[in-house]
Amino acid sequence: MKEQSIPPTGRERLFGEEEIIVSKTDRSGRVVYANEVFLRVAGFQESEVLGQQHNIIRHPDMPRCVFRYMWDVLEEGREIFAYVVNQCKNGDHYWVFAHVTPSFDSTGEITGYHSNRRFPDRDAVKIASEIYRELRALELAEKDPRKGLQKSYQAFLDLLEEKKISYDQFVFSLSSNL
Repeated sequence: MKEQSIPPTGRERLFGEEEIIVSKTDRSGRVVYANEVFLRVAGFQESEVLGQQHNIIRHPDMPRCVFRYMWDVLEEGREIFAYVVNQCKNGDHYWVFAHVTPSFDSTGEITGYHSNRRFPDRDAVKIASEIYRELRALELAEKDPRKGLQKSYQAFLDLLEEKKISYDQFVFSLSSNL
């Protein structure tokens, strides 16, 4: 996990509803491409992100269990959608509705990942932020980060089970616009 060098400011940065934030990473999660919207919204120069781990924009309020779930799905070669809060270089934050897909070579091996992020439904952000706050609290309540991750991951799976829906159904149920 990256060290958080800039504390969150609590200020949200918005971007245009018609804009798409795009980035691509290699198999290990190092940024190999970031479009102009990504750079502008996150406040980085291209030279500052290329070759860096994508978690350079990870916000400390984002539950680790959501990323664990995301990586599990991606490693299976499947796409995933998620609401994510990212942190800008200056500590501001921005919410996105992310669509992440694995990239494959001609033999079917995963070579990296492609992420398109759109302006999120504001009602979905409210719901997601409440759920994420609870999951992150579970993670931080444990002295051992691995136990905290496992506890929040199980709580996340229990939430899906309680609602009797799949993860995809859950994500799309958060938005009134989808």
